[in-house]
Amino acid sequence: MQSSQSTESNLSSLVPAYDSILELMPYQTGKPVEELTREYGVSDVVKLASNENPLGCSPHVTLAITEQLGQLARYPDGNGYYLKQALADFNDVGVDQITLGNGSDDLLDILARSFAGVDDAIIYSQYAFIVYPMLAKMQGAKGVEVPANRFGHDLKAMSQAVADNPNSKMVFIANPNNPTGTQLTQQELRAFVASVPSSVLVVLDEAYIEYSPESNNRALLDEFENVVIVRTFSKAYGLAGLRVGYALSSVAVADLLNRIRQPFNVSRVALAAANAALADQDFIEKTRLNNQEQMRWLEKQFDALGLGFIKSHANFIMVEIEVEMEDMNAAAIYQALLEQGVIVRPLAGYGLLNWLRITVGVAEDNMRLIDTLRSILTED
Repeated sequence: MQSSQSTESNLSSLVPAYDSILELMPYQTGKPVEELTREYGVSDVVKLASNENPLGCSPHVTLAITEQLGQLARYPDGNGYYLKQALADFNDVGVDQITLGNGSDDLLDILARSFAGVDDAIIYSQYAFIVYPMLAKMQGAKGVEVPANRFGHDLKAMSQAVADNPNSKMVFIANPNNPTGTQLTQQELRAFVASVPSSVLVVLDEAYIEYSPESNNRALLDEFENVVIVRTFSKAYGLAGLRVGYALSSVAVADLLNRIRQPFNVSRVALAAANAALADQDFIEKTRLNNQEQMRWLEKQFDALGLGFIKSHANFIMVEIEVEMEDMNAAAIYQALLEQGVIVRPLAGYGLLNWLRITVGVAEDNMRLIDTLRSILTED
């Protein structure tokens, strides 16, 4: 039998980024409802942890999925013709500027594998999406984390980081940002892109764009060849369980990405569902209005509870837990909420030990959250 030490030695010689990969911790997803039920026997669960759409998805999606059930033995259209056509019309781009992915994470991975290698630099912000440093490590690249400015991207410092690292290949920017909810203006982002060399790819992660249409930076594609915009159907469109996303880029970049992506990386059901979801913009408007109304209500409740929060432009809000009670910190409150059937997201993995990220739900779920939180904070 081969020893584990021998196996590790063999792997380290086979895997270029072996040491970096060993530094990775598996991505921690929001706790599933089923897992909470198993652990605590709680059947009435409110999940406000993963920024899913509390309204579900468009009823047109359900019909589109049903129509595909008799075709599950058939491979999907590997080119995603109809969805690409719809996305091209919706975003005013050419079909040859679109790459489809198995969720936006798939596209971020394809981009990192395409453009960054061992010892190249990938630039990202402190408190930005935790997948960015993971991608750097998987590639054996140098991850350069730039300190945040008021929990958001410091674009001036990020531009300087690019200049300080001649081997810079990529910059990841989430806008609105996850998990902090901060937002950059179109003017700020245009100035940033103009400040970096055209040889550096700027990836704008717009997973929450539907909640903040003013942060749409589609126009940058007309001016800069080195900009890629990545979006998802997992959030506002309510298709998190199907995994489908897309990238908008120059024709040259899209051609490269489409050569590298896995064939059939978006399922037949996901293609049909995304097409139906995109067509129902009334549902997206309903989603946006619910989010705005409930966000305002939650902000008032947090103020009343004496809890700080960061103004958010997405469908979640980051809340600071600083209470003058022994053993009452963010981790303890997260656990207490779990035990009462309310799932939120702890942010220790981001270095935000005193903060929780809470998805904006429907009125009933939000009232349950606040009532439960108030009871925990006022316990003798």
